[in-house]
Amino acid sequence: MRPELERLQLIEQQILNTPAALSAEDWTVRLLVDGELAADAETQQQLYHGLRLAGRQQLRQELRQIHAQLYGGWRAWLRRIWPM
Repeated sequence: MRPELERLQLIEQQILNTPAALSAEDWTVRLLVDGELAADAETQQQLYHGLRLAGRQQLRQELRQIHAQLYGGWRAWLRRIWPM
């Protein structure tokens, strides 16, 4: 595997706390030895956070559309019968 992919895999294992993740002591040593590793891990963590937020927003939008389909017609029908 390419070194960049191995580095990304290592970061993902730590962030996601997979069984293949390093121990806390080994991770700390890696962070001390490789100055850019902490910045790369922080960037990856921010990326995951952004993806989670985007997924939540998409889910909310889909739920709003479903709600509008299910109940939007009912409200419109009621407004025609009993206008305010």
